[in-house]
Amino acid sequence: MGVSKPSAFTKWIKSNLLLLFTFIGVILGAVLGLGLRPVNLSEKSILLLSYPGELFMRLLQLMILPLIIASLITGAASLNAKLNGKMALRTIVYFLSTSLISSLVGLVLVLAIHPGNSETKELLGAGSTKQRNLDLVDNFLDLGRNLIPSNVFQASMETAITKYTVEMSGNSTIITGKTMDYRSGTNTLGIIFFCLTFGTVLGSLGPSGKPLINLFSIIDQVIMKMVYMVMWVSPIGIASVIAAKILGVSDLALVMSQLGLFMVTVCSGIFFYQFVCLQLIYFLIVRKNPYKFWWGLFQSWMTAFATASTAAALPISFRCMQENNKVDPRISKFVLPIGATINMDGTAMFVTTASIFIAQMNDIQLDVGAYATVVLTSTAASIAAASVPSAALVLMLLVLTAIDAPYQDVSLLWAIDWFVDRCRTTNNMLGDCYGAAVVEKLSRSELEMMDKMANEVEQESKNPKYEDKDNEDVEEQSVTTDL
Repeated sequence: MGVSKPSAFTKWIKSNLLLLFTFIGVILGAVLGLGLRPVNLSEKSILLLSYPGELFMRLLQLMILPLIIASLITGAASLNAKLNGKMALRTIVYFLSTSLISSLVGLVLVLAIHPGNSETKELLGAGSTKQRNLDLVDNFLDLGRNLIPSNVFQASMETAITKYTVEMSGNSTIITGKTMDYRSGTNTLGIIFFCLTFGTVLGSLGPSGKPLINLFSIIDQVIMKMVYMVMWVSPIGIASVIAAKILGVSDLALVMSQLGLFMVTVCSGIFFYQFVCLQLIYFLIVRKNPYKFWWGLFQSWMTAFATASTAAALPISFRCMQENNKVDPRISKFVLPIGATINMDGTAMFVTTASIFIAQMNDIQLDVGAYATVVLTSTAASIAAASVPSAALVLMLLVLTAIDAPYQDVSLLWAIDWFVDRCRTTNNMLGDCYGAAVVEKLSRSELEMMDKMANEVEQESKNPKYEDKDNEDVEEQSVTTDL
């Protein structure tokens, strides 16, 4: 009797085993968190439950910096300077366009559903957010300072930020001075700029730069193998993170009843953007099945949801893009790190929706000009988010100030941000990945030209150099005659 062949289902299970385990981890974390809520665990017990998730997050964060450095240098070195410039322009235009589309989707939904009203404000009470002195111009100036760091080693540990000196005058705060300071945290934008420049120049050196390119390529391969090992513990880490976050919410039912409609509005916008807007953009430009592409990113999608960090999911995004979706690694290594830093589609949508929600709660009537201000400021603030700590809720202060809405009410959204933040992070991550696929399609002719030139050079190097050999023979004969 012959050995029976494995069924198609068995083959699918075998090839998607890690994805299946990760999905089980997400479900297990949600069930565990909801199931343990009636037990009223102590803070120490919740801390112990969250500990595996904390270690998992630290493992992912450990990989980010070496992975960005190695992948960007090898990616930039494998392309010429002209193509790097074209790719950078296409990437930035794509990011700006999609962030603006995301903001517009949020605007349409928050106006159509109208989740905010004065009754909601009465239930939630007054906000308690202390005023933070933020300025959009200062944020863009900080963005420039972080883009070009004065010390690349300092950039791996600290980020430039504008600090304000203030004085209280009655109930208002007066800015008396500004200083440029640093806060703890990797300046990813500065590292990206340095690595792109370093890789581009290294690639232009030709054969003399090849050994160093090979070194960074080997480092890149080693980090990716380490990432693959970390991915096998991701189900445990993801389950731990999600369960701990659910248990950390003080009154889940009350939060859902008071802000449930707002959460529905935000999540509707996020998933409409993911499953309609991004898919349509991908189909119109790339001309392939967009949902198959999304399925190839599901592992990274779940990691982004669990960790609430595009950067933490970056190592897994690289692997999914290369192995599942077959995107040219030269493109993904270029686009994804930049996107993880400045492309915040989900953040732009959330800031737009939440700002108008707060205006609705306070019965503030906004005109067309105010709506345009919200959309444009949200888009600009999401790009400048790299230099602003505390993410979307902090950026809202800029928008609320622009439309003269009460900034104190930002604190009312902290209770649900643990969940909404995870949803909008998946938007950010998918926007980066779809952007890489679009840039690859738009750069296809240049990539094929480079591959053709590389093949020609390789063929020439393999052919015997008859002219050099003949010259050497002539020189040898001349030396013999002289002797």
